[in-house]
Amino acid sequence: MALLIRRMLRAARLEPAFYEEVEADKTAMGQAMLVVALSSLAAGLGAGELGVKAVLANLVTAWLLWLLWAWLTWFIGTKLLPEAQTDADLGQILRTTGFSAAPGLLRLLGFLPVVGRIVTAVAQVWMLAAMVVAVRQALDYRGTGRALTVCLLGWLIYVIVGVVIAFTVMGRVDGGGVAA
Repeated sequence: MALLIRRMLRAARLEPAFYEEVEADKTAMGQAMLVVALSSLAAGLGAGELGVKAVLANLVTAWLLWLLWAWLTWFIGTKLLPEAQTDADLGQILRTTGFSAAPGLLRLLGFLPVVGRIVTAVAQVWMLAAMVVAVRQALDYRGTGRALTVCLLGWLIYVIVGVVIAFTVMGRVDGGGVAA
């Protein structure tokens, strides 16, 4: 557990060396999945979604969207916008981007009046910054601009799919709305 906490802190500090380490560590996939799960749980609890069905729906949705965004990132980054030295597999992208969700734990504070919305917004931007660093390192890009472009292109599709899932899957969890 101490290793996971240290890794989450390093991920949140946007340490490029950390993302290189996780990229190479094939045993870190479980931890990456756990970071995504904890971030999703924090977001749900911070939004007041306390029901078991809501928590499970949020968890499954978070994992599916993470898989989608990671695949999109891998495809766009290695097939459409690679640099000469780009060499990455989906596992490397999954591990690095999973840890980029670490700042999302701050979303637990989303329930706080006024401040909660600010903290949630900061956490979202911080997660995107972590994602860009994760992608830059996993795809061996020389600069941040291409990594940002890959992330934003993937994010557009991610958001569209997320909205569709929210309205079709999660909207039916308790017959019309997410259980609270």
